[in-house]
This record gives sequence, C-alpha cells and structure tokens, in this order.
Amino acid sequence: MDPVRNPFAPGAGQRPPELAGRDRELDAFEVVLERVARGRPERSLVLTGLRGVGKTVLLGELRSMALRRGWGAGKVEARPEAGLRRPLSAALHRAIRDLAVRHRAPDRVEQVLAVLKAFALKANPDGAKLRDRWQPGIDVPAAQGRADSGDVEIDLVELFTEVAELAADVGSGIALLIDEMQDVPTEDVSALCAACHELSQSGAPLVVVGAGLPHLPAVLSASKSYSERLFRYVRIDRLDRSDADRAVLAPIEREEAEITPDALDALFDISGGYPYFVQSYGKATWDAAVRSEIGAEDVRLAAPEAESELAVGFFGSRYERATPAEREYLRAMAELVEGRDEPAPTASIAQYLERRPSSLSPARDSLIKKGLVYSGERGLIAFTVPHFGRYLLTQD
Repeated sequence: MDPVRNPFAPGAGQRPPELAGRDRELDAFEVVLERVARGRPERSLVLTGLRGVGKTVLLGELRSMALRRGWGAGKVEARPEAGLRRPLSAALHRAIRDLAVRHRAPDRVEQVLAVLKAFALKANPDGAKLRDRWQPGIDVPAAQGRADSGDVEIDLVELFTEVAELAADVGSGIALLIDEMQDVPTEDVSALCAACHELSQSGAPLVVVGAGLPHLPAVLSASKSYSERLFRYVRIDRLDRSDADRAVLAPIEREEAEITPDALDALFDISGGYPYFVQSYGKATWDAAVRSEIGAEDVRLAAPEAESELAVGFFGSRYERATPAEREYLRAMAELVEGRDEPAPTASIAQYLERRPSSLSPARDSLIKKGLVYSGERGLIAFTVPHFGRYLLTQD
C-alpha cells in the first residue's frame, strides 16, 4: 500500500474518524443555530468526554457550521492558570471581523471593537510598565465606561451584549467555542455562566460551545448553581461497532482498496472504538499492508508500530508531566483496575500504597489539574486517557 496516500494520516480524509458517528451532535447544533437566528431562547452547549474521542475535531466542525451559516465564530483553548481575557478577546476579534464584511455601518463595528479593546486591556496587571503592557492589536481607541470595570463578570456581560447586538444588526449570530473548558479559572467560569444567563434571558444571538473532560459539568455547577439550566450537556463517547467500521471503511474505499471482516474485527478490538486509536491503528495498518485487501494479519503486524507511536505521543507525553509522587498514584490506579478503563476507589488506592488518604490528596489534586485523572463521583477516580492504565502496566 502506498504510505504517501495513507487515508488515515491526519488531514488526509474528507471526514476523519473523529467525526464518524457524530451526526446526532451535528444535527443538534444545526437546530441550535436555527433557533438562535430566529431569536428563540436556546441553551449553550457543552461537550464532555475522555481524551481521544474527538471533542476538539467536533468543536472545529461546529465552528465551520456556524461560519457556513454566516455567523461570526471564534475559538479559544483554555489553559490552566491562564486568564480568559486575552484568548477570549482574540477569539471575539476574529468573530467580529467575520461579521464586519457584511455590516453596512463601519462606525458601528468600530464602536464594538472599542468595547472589545477596553475589555482586553484589563488583562494587563495594574501598575504594569508601558513596555510590559499587552496590546490586543485592535486599531481603534479603547472605549471608556463599557466592559472595563475590571470585574470580569460585569465586563463579560457587557461585552457579550455588544457583540451579540452587532450580530443581530446583520441577522446573524456569534458562536464562541472554548476547548479544554475545565481549565478555565474559577472566576472566569463564574463570569461565563453569568454572561450566558444574561444572554439567555434576552434571547441575544450568541451561543457558547464548550468542550472538556467528563468532570466539566461539576466544575460549572460548583461555580454557579444554576449552570445546569444554562447548558445542554452532550457526552461524547467512543464509537459503536457500526460507526467504528464506517470510520475504517470510508477512507479505504476512497482509495479503492478493501479490508476483510476479520481485519475490521481486529481493528475494533485493539482500538476499543476510540476515534484517536482508530486513526492510529488504521494508519499503521495501511502502511504495513502489502496488498490492496487488508487482512487481520496486517493489523497484527502493524499493532506494535502504532503502540510505539502512541506510547511516545499520546501516553508518554502525559506521563512525563507527572511528578514521582503522582506517578506512584497513577501506577496504583492502574494496578487496582488491572489496566481497564474503570474508576478506582480512592480509599483502595490509599490502602494499596499503605498511606493515609489525606497524604495522597496533593498528588490526586495535582493530577486532576493536569488533566490526567478526574473524579466522576465522590470517592472514585479515573483516567482521562483511554487505555492509560494498560499503558502504565507496561512501564518499568
């Protein structure tokens, strides 16, 4: 098989494995866009799931859908310990530019950009020297008295209102997409919830679409008790057998090749239906196959190559971020669940390590902040990365 034309390489296919089986989510977002455009109340959307299920790719497709409908759209990737003002300002700046080409009043666009600049400049610490002050790259003077109070909750409500009104001027809307939403600082999460609440009350055409790890709903709920009414939560999981097969068959058939039923069985068993793994094992199998019909033996021969790449780029890069104490905790989790993708009782981890539960809290909390584990319910802890426990059991 020609590795140059590998249909499983990133960007090679018309629809990557991460989007196979996501028709329900895409159709639901189409409804959201239509309802918001008609001025009807609609909740913002939050996608949750483990790493490797294709949340980021799906988020990108939702952004493309909004743009195709003539909306302004901006995307943010939240980072731990980093405030939201800077990245949010950049994302909304892009969304406003999307709308500006259709707006007939340049002065009105500049008014909104002035408010955005005022909001953005508050990212600078008080008393910062001129040479150290960040400039958002917006070529209008900053507004005064609007979105510049320094209270992010007040400012974000005012900014969202201005931007949404600009979109309404052209009969359109704004989509703000936030990846890794569980990493948004607590104060900013509270402000986002407050802004979404305000906009939902007024029917303004702005929708927030967040994506994050399974414990994201708990993060939002801890910030604002009414958050469950603001967002529609959609769990993104691994693919079922039919969708996993479709993710494999479609790119192979586009290249006029074939794959045997036994090979499909083998790929599903080894990938577990997780889109990232479907793509990784599919790519390695294509490169290993010597005939136009891919068989189960090709999958078996390719598996070590795929696993080697995953060990470095997917598992290893995350494991390297853990301290020795955190690695001890992770290994104990893996041992207790015998490498399966299941939660482990925190009390059992303490017992296994012969430590007091309170002494392990710092390691556990740090691993949660690093996005390596999550707590779906009290007393249980699980890996955010599928097959991570299995990987850990292979490490010395």
